Amino acid sequence: MNLRDKLGKEFVIATELGGTVGANVSKSLEDIKRYKKVDALNVIDCASARLRINSFMLAHIILTEFPELDVVPHLTCRDRSILGLQADLLGGNSLGVKNILATTGDAPHEGPYKDSKPVFNLTSIELIKLINNLNNGLDYNGKEIKGNTDFFVSATAAPGTKSPDMEIDRMRRKIEAKAGFFQTQPMYDAEKTKNFLSKANDLSTPILLGIMPLKSLKMAKFMNENVAGIDISEDVMDKIENGVKGVEIAKEFIKEIYGSEGLSGIHIMALGDVDATNEIIDFTRKLG
Repeated sequence: MNLRDKLGKEFVIATELGGTVGANVSKSLEDIKRYKKVDALNVIDCASARLRINSFMLAHIILTEFPELDVVPHLTCRDRSILGLQADLLGGNSLGVKNILATTGDAPHEGPYKDSKPVFNLTSIELIKLINNLNNGLDYNGKEIKGNTDFFVSATAAPGTKSPDMEIDRMRRKIEAKAGFFQTQPMYDAEKTKNFLSKANDLSTPILLGIMPLKSLKMAKFMNENVAGIDISEDVMDKIENGVKGVEIAKEFIKEIYGSEGLSGIHIMALGDVDATNEIIDFTRKLG
């Protein structure tokens, strides 16, 4: 059963591959062999505006080596014009890519290439609409093309935002654009998460909740101060300061929210830490 069929029917566990640095993909392929069984593997698109291999091309390499995997490459609006987005989507489809996460992308100034110019020709919602057009054999202008793509589209959501009702409305607009499921930013507060999931349940669209084990107090403070939509409570900060490992905090959080109304699964973002990811996978599978 593929990802599209599993969502909404069983608890799904997704994770993401750590960034492939440079041209050598051998470490990434070795890491995949080490991961415990997951339902989907995300491939980032130059996250934090740092140089990484093209996500569609890496997804194709992974699918060639591991055809049983559901790979979800990310596609950002940051680097590509309307023409470029369509060309990459047609190419990804021809390489056998069937899933995609449509996202805005981190601005270039967040990375090391200060002379890199942002494109942002489309919003993430407009990108989802564009993908749906191609799925229906139409280009951006609504003109018929030869053949069609067959992407199952994922979108992002931010449960930790200060305006949850606005975020629900934004998710609704993404669904109207034909997003098939959501993968969220990481959450750390169980009650806030449950409240958000309860509201989002009316959208009738699967949600995979982001889980990011914190590696240090410094990392937690940086995320709180610099990443929009992230809200790490003082209680979690205190635990980290007192030596509680991020993986243990993540497991405790998963136990609290597991089975919540509106939750279809989790998306583990452990920044390439295979051991931490596997520990969380094992723990979560036992809850079921």
